[in-house]
Amino acid sequence: MIKIENLHKFYGTGESRNEVLKGVTLEIADKDFMVVLGASGSGKSTLLNVISGLESADMGNVCYDGKNISDMNDTEITRFRRNTVGYVFQQYFLLQNLNVDKNVKMGADLAGNTEYRALIEAVGLADKIKKYPYELSGGEQQRVSIARALAKRPRVLYLDEPTGALDEATGRMVLELICRLQEKMGFTMVMVTHNQNIAEMARTVILMNSGRIVEQRCNDKRKSAYEIAW
Repeated sequence: MIKIENLHKFYGTGESRNEVLKGVTLEIADKDFMVVLGASGSGKSTLLNVISGLESADMGNVCYDGKNISDMNDTEITRFRRNTVGYVFQQYFLLQNLNVDKNVKMGADLAGNTEYRALIEAVGLADKIKKYPYELSGGEQQRVSIARALAKRPRVLYLDEPTGALDEATGRMVLELICRLQEKMGFTMVMVTHNQNIAEMARTVILMNSGRIVEQRCNDKRKSAYEIAW
């Protein structure tokens, strides 16, 4: 269980100081698939960054099974990120001088995972294991980034607009792949997206506006990536 209590985040100083998160309180159940919706500037990406430990909160608590990461020092938060969470972003952030195998191995090495090539096969890239990022399509690069994140064997996978740079066909394929891997591996998944249709795939849906959660709902019937509108 991830428990977020009265979370506040500010950027800037003086007259330009801007409160981006305004007292967010939220619980995320183990193995949930949560989608966070909201317009640009609503605070959804900042929320993702804070609860995943990429950024620190100015006020409030973020607890994983009762352990407050807001109280951790730099060494502890680095260890937490390495051992607990994985990240997938809109921009793939692959190392251009490393091939598919070595990009994924970077994540695997953090967890001592010697069986990471099974993930490369799972994302459908076994035949391109020696290819470099510039030799891959956008969808293939995103699949590499997914494999790299999961090679860490994270407890929670955070995704920030993972289909934002993809066309519809590729976006659907990537979403279906992520959901299949979650079902197989049992990690918790939190995804930020502008695409409201993707929310139909989630168990839990959060709507943010101006730094606050304005709606939370659960889907009784979830759709697959190929059933939603685009």
